[in-house]
Amino acid sequence: MNDLLAALIVSLGINAIFFVAAASLKTDKVTDLSYGLTFLVIAVASLLRSGRFDAGRLLFAAIIILWSLRLVAYLFSRILRTGVDHRFDGIREKFLRFARFWLLQAITVWVVSLPVILYLGGNATRHIDFPLVLGGVIALAALIYETVADAQKSAFHRAGAPGGFIRTGLWKHSRHPNYFGEMVFWWAIFVASLSAFSGAGFLAALGPLFITVLLRFVSGVPLLEKAAEAKHASDPEYRAYKAATSILVPVPRRHSPQR
Repeated sequence: MNDLLAALIVSLGINAIFFVAAASLKTDKVTDLSYGLTFLVIAVASLLRSGRFDAGRLLFAAIIILWSLRLVAYLFSRILRTGVDHRFDGIREKFLRFARFWLLQAITVWVVSLPVILYLGGNATRHIDFPLVLGGVIALAALIYETVADAQKSAFHRAGAPGGFIRTGLWKHSRHPNYFGEMVFWWAIFVASLSAFSGAGFLAALGPLFITVLLRFVSGVPLLEKAAEAKHASDPEYRAYKAATSILVPVPRRHSPQR
């Protein structure tokens, strides 16, 4: 069994287990938990399958594990506070539709993990080389960036700040800085794993490309933009913020939003 197939089986198995729990208990509290944990288990399983624990692999795996644990902690603490994920209203009660979500999540994690699987797997020694150092530094910077963005938004909601939408900190120059950090992280992981690829192996770029397209055009930015528009469309301060602030890439505002 090759590494890619083994990782796919792992991803499908983990999500099947969590699906049974979520469907049986009619709960949303394990959904995001399963997402981050699947990345972590795939990375660890790929490392163990290789049977090689050289410096390059260990450093690379540590970055993925750190990212996974941060995401699991953040998302799980958030769902514990909110108690429900309204994305699944009208879905969690329908077995096939709910099962389809978990299947798609399993496949998504596997595709995004392609650079991870190919780098940590195989028999070749992985040295700490320039691509790993460069990609690792960028990945850690992106991880810090999205962590700060998430923390700022959480603090804003806990404070019950007036205005209804965050527009300070990293959110001053991007309407979705957390998603920007996430995209940069996975492109950096691809860079870090470059030494493991040759020929068709470069198709691992489908991983970061997939998460970029997914977050920017499908399930991330569009859904939040639609929700924000429905909630704040009549607010002149929101319209000014939206007109002045980049949707994703942090850049200086085009003009100062009206206060």
